[in-house]
Amino acid sequence: MPQPLVECIPNFSEGRRPEVVEHILAAIRAVPGAALLDSSSDPDHNRTVVTFVGPPAAVEQAAFAAIAVAAQLINLDQHSGEHPRIGAADVVPFVPIRDATMADCVEIARRLGKRVGEELGIAVYLYEKAATRPERENLADVRRGEYEGWKAEIGVNPARDPDFGPARATPAGATVIGARSPLIAWNIYLDRPDLAAAERIGKAVRHRSGGLRYVKALGLLVEGQAQISMNLTDYRRTPIHRAVELVRREAARYGLSVTHSELVGLAPQQALIDSAAWYLQLDDFDPAQVLENRLAEAQTEEAAPVEDANRFLDDLAAGTAAPGGGSAAAYAGAMAAALAAMVARLTVNKKAYKDVEPRMFALAEEADALRRDLTAGVAEDAAAFGEVMAAFKLPKGTEEEQATRGTAIEKATLHAAEVPLGAARKAVRAMALAVEAAELGNTNAISDAASGAALARASLTAAGLNVRINAKGLQDQAKAGELRAALADLAAEAAALEARLAAALKERGGLG
Repeated sequence: MPQPLVECIPNFSEGRRPEVVEHILAAIRAVPGAALLDSSSDPDHNRTVVTFVGPPAAVEQAAFAAIAVAAQLINLDQHSGEHPRIGAADVVPFVPIRDATMADCVEIARRLGKRVGEELGIAVYLYEKAATRPERENLADVRRGEYEGWKAEIGVNPARDPDFGPARATPAGATVIGARSPLIAWNIYLDRPDLAAAERIGKAVRHRSGGLRYVKALGLLVEGQAQISMNLTDYRRTPIHRAVELVRREAARYGLSVTHSELVGLAPQQALIDSAAWYLQLDDFDPAQVLENRLAEAQTEEAAPVEDANRFLDDLAAGTAAPGGGSAAAYAGAMAAALAAMVARLTVNKKAYKDVEPRMFALAEEADALRRDLTAGVAEDAAAFGEVMAAFKLPKGTEEEQATRGTAIEKATLHAAEVPLGAARKAVRAMALAVEAAELGNTNAISDAASGAALARASLTAAGLNVRINAKGLQDQAKAGELRAALADLAAEAAALEARLAAALKERGGLG
């Protein structure tokens, strides 16, 4: 079965410093499962649009990692550009692609918003389908006044209170996170630098000023030409060609003509096919007549399946620093939880184990939740490492830059220790479930329960090593001591579980 796929198209307020953009992209690439599809930077807009896809957990983690890096490297007090913006990571939308629903993307947006607000101290506003109030559904309404207007009002005007995070301004600004349908970013260039005419054309085209439904538009000056910058929010109801033709007609009123168009980022193939068919007047056109479409139908997706496990192991074996031991620890813990759930399910609906059936149902449910969390931890650990690397690459020329860099390194290192500590706690809980399955579950599967316990113990050991190496790098030794003490408690709990497992194997399985 193919995994669900979600697309994320974050917009960052940086289009002039390639090294900053590359740090953001590296944070995304570091997350296993997140596939970077496109990055488009515009120096006039001073903005970069990134597109990546993957399973929901990986995409959510990659988005967090990218926001964290952008917050470190982009200062809105020093930023200017043609495009409206309110934050370093300005807008972060999620789009359902395959076997995922809009409700799934809303859940991702709200969960990510809460985490960004709490862990990064960034004000977060939810928009589009994830909005918590009607006046925040439209991105333009949330971003009105841009960063400067928001900075003056945050903490003063209650209407500006964020959905998550502090009601105060920082140089990273605010981040707008949401869930929406596929959007097409389309720019049209005119033959003269007539800003006034461009603004009037943008007003005539955009829906909120009486123009086309599902179109947002602005008139700008870019590279010495008038530009109509559009977002088409539903290409099925307002196709590209309809928007282009209205711009063409409005431009003619002012003696202007279209020189060329520009697609920013990616667009659904069907949107381009629809416009081609319209311009060519192919009234009876069938998309199956496209050679590539017919070839795709003829090829079976199952011809060369790539298992998630193989993909992860390939990533682990590659000559890159992430994923590494922390991700492997989380993966081992996920396998331990899966084995505990397996034994529980092999126990239910068996006469001999009727008395423990309710407990086995509950055990399987808890093990499934642990497996999901630990699987997500694979990407989370890799992203945490990426945050540390990004912090070390911050400039350190002036005293202020050195202080900022030191604070960022300490914060990222602490997070890189806390992530495997969380995995260690979950691993011990998975071990407890596996031991309980060995004590109460189907004896025919007792070796599987013991295998789960062994994997959980290995997960704890590997996670502990990653906690210690990061704790060693902390300046706050009191916090480092707390991390080590937590590991010691978990090790003691694991030792007690190992004693219980040995007794169960001897008594119930004859494996003493």
